[in-house]
Order: sequence, then C-alpha cells, then structure tokens
Amino acid sequence: MTGRVIFLLEEPSMKAFLQAFLPRLIPGWREQEHFLLVPHEGKSDLDKSIPRKLAAWREPGARFVIMRDNDGADCTALKARLLELCKSSPHQALVRLICQELEAWYLAQADALAQAYPKSAKAIQRLAQRHADPDACAKPSRELARVIPEFQKQDAARRLGQRVDPASSRSASFRVFVAGIQSLTAAGQGTMHTKASLKEAS
Repeated sequence: MTGRVIFLLEEPSMKAFLQAFLPRLIPGWREQEHFLLVPHEGKSDLDKSIPRKLAAWREPGARFVIMRDNDGADCTALKARLLELCKSSPHQALVRLICQELEAWYLAQADALAQAYPKSAKAIQRLAQRHADPDACAKPSRELARVIPEFQKQDAARRLGQRVDPASSRSASFRVFVAGIQSLTAAGQGTMHTKASLKEAS
C-alpha cells in the first residue's frame, strides 16, 4: 500500500460508523495503520480544515477522502466547491457527499436497522416502506428518532457500521461512496482485496 487513507469527516458519528464499517469493507485494514479518521465540529470547521490539512500533510503517499452531509444542497455545486479547496494540494483527494445525512444510509437497509433495534423492527419496516428513496429523505435522523426510542447518533453509527451491506443498500450515495473507496484502495495496494458484499460482523 502506498500510503494511508485520511478521512476528513464532518462530525464524530461518521467516525464511529467508519471505525466499524471500513475493516469489513477492506479486509486487513486497521485504523491508524491503514486509515485515519479525522472528525470535525460541523461543516464550517471541515471546510476551513480541508486546505490547511492537505497543504500541511507531509506523509508520503497519503490520500484523502472528504465526507460530509449534503443536507439539501445542490450536490454538483457543493462537490465542485469542495474539490476547489483541494486543488492546490499534491495529494489525491476524493470527495463524497452523503444524501442527505448519514442516517439515510441506515434507512436504506431496513433489515440491518431492525437487527440493530429489534424492539422497533415493525416501525422500522413501515418507515422504510414510506421512503422508497432514502437519499431523498430530508431528515432521516429525525425520522429514525421518532420510531426508535433509544436512537442516539453515536450509538447508531457503531451498530449500523457493523451491519450495513452495500450490495443490498437502497442508497445510491452509499453505493457511490463504497465504489470510490474500493477504487482508491485498489489503486494503492497490491495484495489487499475489497468485498463487494458484506455479512454482519460478529
């Protein structure tokens, strides 16, 4: 592998999700050794951090993934603006937007949600049926909190990071994210291979 993949994240729940999910997606991947997760305190903090971190990072071969919620913005314009923040850096950078927020990736997989919250399984299935396109749900976090009494963002991120499977996800933005990470890592490694389909971690 030519260098670590550095994830610049909008907020801490993204870190909790990726800590559980990435080692399942890329067998053999270990946090700190192969990837680093850097959460920020919201969109403004992330935007200010991107050019500074990319300019100051001296690690040979490091590649960056920038992740943030779309939150109803014009996704094409937002992605172009974020890429503009990266253009003066010598590092490879991949921008991935979550439509519309991280919890849409959970809503896109009702079975995984029901496994994580079995007491709310029936309500989860009804909610998923109402949202055929989870990426179009404006506030999935609010919808999930309404039907899952014990829902908390950090805890949900850990639970779903252990369970979601891109092969059966209804979220286009999640599938695009997975494809981008698989492409990025395949270009920078020799022996590691990615999984197209994941089973629930034990």
